[in-house]
Amino acid sequence: MENRIKELRAAHHLTQDELADRLDVSRQTIISLEKGRYNPSIMLAYKISRVFHCTIEEVFLFEEEETNE
Repeated sequence: MENRIKELRAAHHLTQDELADRLDVSRQTIISLEKGRYNPSIMLAYKISRVFHCTIEEVFLFEEEETNE
């Protein structure tokens, strides 16, 4: 799942460490999120959206997989 965390973090002038502190996660978690290697829990996604004052859908770009039927 793609996300806009890096873009939003830069727009809010936050370092990875600062965002990690606000979310009570490690900097490594932020790095993994930004690189798309980790999908957050619903609670973490909610916290991220609150930090950036936007909806979860504005942070995380979800595309449904096509099914071949």
